[in-house]
Amino acid sequence: MTRIAIYPGTFDPITLGHVDVIQRGLKLFDRVVIGVAENPNKGPTFPLEARLAMARDTFADEPRVQAVAFSGLLVDLARDQGAHAILRGLRAASDFEYEFQMATMNRRLDENVETVFVMAREDYTFVSSRFIREIASMGGDVSGLVPEAALPHVNSLLKGISG
Repeated sequence: MTRIAIYPGTFDPITLGHVDVIQRGLKLFDRVVIGVAENPNKGPTFPLEARLAMARDTFADEPRVQAVAFSGLLVDLARDQGAHAILRGLRAASDFEYEFQMATMNRRLDENVETVFVMAREDYTFVSSRFIREIASMGGDVSGLVPEAALPHVNSLLKGISG
């Protein structure tokens, strides 16, 4: 049986922290599906198509990773993809409470889907999509924070937003 995990998020934009979690997930799973959440309630800066393109471009050379868009329940995406695990990264203890609540609710919705947490590498504990959007929108260099394949998307889209 193929071990498949879903790594969900808005990826607004994808960061090197996200990449690290996915790479580490590939040590545990045969395949990782990046679930790019439509999630209009969060008011993403980047359109869904751009967020998908960044994820796909970042992992273009890794056949065990694919990116798909989704709306609705995460456990439904897991079922649709044949996944029995949700992969989540934790940067700090403050992330745990929210992630624990989400994992518990997902388990209640589908007891066949487990949540697996990996701790962020120390290099990425401070990296967040929000900080990257803020820095890039003010003309700052985010090249050490986002994957090289995503950098053109980040720079061009945020340049258009800021001015």
